[in-house]
Amino acid sequence: MGQAMAAAAGARRRVSPRPWVGAVVVPAGNPDHPGFCGATDGRSGAHAEVVAIAAAGAEAAGSTLYVTLEPCAHHGATGPCADAVIDAGIARVVVGVSDPDPRVAGEGIARLRSAGVEVELGVRGPEVEAQLAPYLHHRRTGRPWVVLKLATSIDGRTAAPDGTSKWITGEEARLDAHRLRADSDAILVGAGTVRADDPSLTVRLPDDERNPDDTDPLRVVLGAAAADAAIHPCLERSGELGPILDELGSLGVLQLMVEGGSTVAGAFHRAGLVDRYVVYLAPTLFGGEDGTPLFSGPGAASISELRRGRIVEMRRLGDDLRLDMEGM
Repeated sequence: MGQAMAAAAGARRRVSPRPWVGAVVVPAGNPDHPGFCGATDGRSGAHAEVVAIAAAGAEAAGSTLYVTLEPCAHHGATGPCADAVIDAGIARVVVGVSDPDPRVAGEGIARLRSAGVEVELGVRGPEVEAQLAPYLHHRRTGRPWVVLKLATSIDGRTAAPDGTSKWITGEEARLDAHRLRADSDAILVGAGTVRADDPSLTVRLPDDERNPDDTDPLRVVLGAAAADAAIHPCLERSGELGPILDELGSLGVLQLMVEGGSTVAGAFHRAGLVDRYVVYLAPTLFGGEDGTPLFSGPGAASISELRRGRIVEMRRLGDDLRLDMEGM
């Protein structure tokens, strides 16, 4: 399953809004075999199971298939993967997580079992769930998985009193933020950020991290952008955040990265619409209360009203730290 997860990770930026799935076929009677690996083939090609089965050829018969997501049981851009598994004569299938897509939702596993294929579900399930979080959230709610990205000094300030904010964090943290952009289907900012910084919101990665079929995320502005703003072409939206998320979900946005300033960040936070907070913490201090805070607007009125989550990841990027929080 670890090999399957690694294959899925490598496919992510090439397949969304399809799920990034990995699969490994291990031939029968040869548990030490390195396995035949497959991953979702682009935005319209074969699913991971079919790629792995094709790589295994005749050795697929009687084998064990490890796959991160439940094989599908419906006709879409491709045929049902459950049928491909059965037709290949695979004896056992080990699945990371079930697929909440209503077209699947247990039907793939049921079809395999009814054909006499042994199925084990939940192997490394929490890790696969984390890897596929944007896809699973989208299928369960119809909305994107919202990642709020923040860069701050240790004393919680994102910009100086004169509005300048480049650069609080170092080069490694900024490169990591571009990787986060590359993993996202859309980026959202407020009109105030567009007026102040005129960002292009494109993905800028080193040549060795780029793929020929990489595309920049959809750009979304809360409010209106000037006709000559660098962010164009973009969607300009106003109103309540919930319906905007519903629309983005309907457009196939699985992960939305919110990069807006303190007003937009505060609005998403207070509405309880953030699924993951990614905070880049720089070893610097503004040393006063007149800089721009992480969030504008009213916060918790008392300690009992604090939102408490959990830190799910922490790593060092040069002199900076990246803290990932969920469950707020």
